[in-house]
Amino acid sequence: MCGIVGFAATPGQAAPSSAVGEAMTAAILHRGPDDGGVYREEAVLLGMRRLAIIDLAGGHQPMQSADGRRVLVFNGEIYNFRRLRAELATLGHAFRTDSDSEVILAAYAAWGEAAVARLEGMFAFALWDRDRRQLLLARDRLGKKPLFLWESGQGIGFASELKSLLALPSFPREIDASVLPGYFAFGYVPSPRSVFRNVRKLPPGHYAVFREGRITETPYWTLESTPGFAGSEAEALEELHRRLAAAVEDRLVSDVPFGAFLSGGLDSSVVVALMAERMAMPVRTFSIGFEEARYSELSDARRVARHLGTEHHELVVRPEATALVERLVWHLDEPFADSSALPTYLVAELARPHVKMVLSGDGGDEAFAGYERYRKFLALERLGAVRPLAARSFGLAGRWLPGQFGQRLRRLAERLSEGFPDSYLSGVALSRPAELRALLGAAGDEGYAVLHPLFRPEDRRPMLDRIVEADIRSYLLDDILVKLDRMTMAASIEGRAPLLDHRVLEFAVRLPVSLRLRHGRGKYLLRQLARRWLLSDILDKPKQGFAIPLPEWFRGRLGTMAADVFASRAFRERGWLDPGVADRLLLAHRRGTAEHSEPLWQLLVLELWARRFLDGRP
Repeated sequence: MCGIVGFAATPGQAAPSSAVGEAMTAAILHRGPDDGGVYREEAVLLGMRRLAIIDLAGGHQPMQSADGRRVLVFNGEIYNFRRLRAELATLGHAFRTDSDSEVILAAYAAWGEAAVARLEGMFAFALWDRDRRQLLLARDRLGKKPLFLWESGQGIGFASELKSLLALPSFPREIDASVLPGYFAFGYVPSPRSVFRNVRKLPPGHYAVFREGRITETPYWTLESTPGFAGSEAEALEELHRRLAAAVEDRLVSDVPFGAFLSGGLDSSVVVALMAERMAMPVRTFSIGFEEARYSELSDARRVARHLGTEHHELVVRPEATALVERLVWHLDEPFADSSALPTYLVAELARPHVKMVLSGDGGDEAFAGYERYRKFLALERLGAVRPLAARSFGLAGRWLPGQFGQRLRRLAERLSEGFPDSYLSGVALSRPAELRALLGAAGDEGYAVLHPLFRPEDRRPMLDRIVEADIRSYLLDDILVKLDRMTMAASIEGRAPLLDHRVLEFAVRLPVSLRLRHGRGKYLLRQLARRWLLSDILDKPKQGFAIPLPEWFRGRLGTMAADVFASRAFRERGWLDPGVADRLLLAHRRGTAEHSEPLWQLLVLELWARRFLDGRP
């Protein structure tokens, strides 16, 4: 696991100096504290920081091919590198190291850009072909590893994290304010755009070629999510077991100590169970919890750890952890309002003294339809013609009933009155349309619309398949995977997600709805498989999620912090939003007359981001 940076110049221009490359890599030292390097020639600058996981001695980067014709910087892991290495050896390629990086160089020499589709894993890399004077950039199928691109008249800059681009001499620190409606709607900046003008994210499953001053992007993989599995439930169960076991086994390849995040929920428990079957020593597991009992799953994690015989470690998070928010804003790069980033970072910090790599259960909710919002949305859809009546009834009750219960009824009425896809997106969003308009004026109407292209009017698949695919291309990509990558990398450890192996995902999303949703619950097939290893009380408990006590914290220390930030001159003069709305949201929340913790967190994070990335405050 590493961080990569670089710049390729247009003809007639020169790449920045090696000193600039050093500054770009220094900004992401946390991604690779073990090693680093910079390569420069007139047309290109490549840099990287390395977290050594495989071939600790031989994996130094930037890596040049033996003939010096190609140079690579690579972030991630190629899980099938040994199989590819054996195949390439039969074609006459000799290898100097045992690293997966060298396999990428050899694969490109053998197959050109077509090599990207043969790589299985999580990756983002840049490969400079000196003969063709071109730069190849590539990103893994699901976007587990980040890659930002900045185009200018001088050439193209790239980096694993936005903060590295700030070191380029001509990079303008200009926010693209048009992304704010999407941010306030969903809590992240939806791909492929970024918070900075003229910076975008290379889409997952794509590679790009920069040559003679022009860049072209090409897709090499697309998720096929049309229902297509025709076997029996028993056959589906065996196929799922085979694919999951292979995904876990691939991710156990490591030359350093490793373990697993264990929440006590279904997904991480299945991953740990499969690890335990394949390891001769106990799995090291790491869990996080809260003083506020209704947010904590520590007791569940302990039971799973005892049942599977793991070497277990845990931490209780207290409100003082909110002091970390400014550090997290720096590591997250863009305004990012999923507050579970905080416990994710803390569990990564808990793991760091013991291991250098962890497996996680991320991806199970998307692959196997585990989110409660899927069930609730489909239930609302079944109301059919009575939706308008239900909307009026709930709206009337919500206006008369006080406090948070009335607030929830009003929100339900609003959802019932919306057409698709807003009727689904409103169940995903952190802010309501009325809140967006109050905060951003007319621009707030663009909040939900930013994800409308994910829903095609002509799509006739089952509704579950349509909304799951949209989540994979938005929430999973820009929230879940960003959180896992940035927070593990902030702690200088690597995170791997077996449930997001593309072979597992391809199988899961093509299952019939009945093998994912049954008896009002998601993850049916995964739950049936888990009964081979796990206790029924763990399998059948209600889904809890990885939430933190934001409502309570905003009535305490975090509320005081927010009040100070909202009162600052910088916040009130940005011109992006109505600061009076922020004041009213905070006042109502602290009085307990309404629950506004999510939009308050978004406002706080955005201003702290602006101070660091725009104002340059340390």
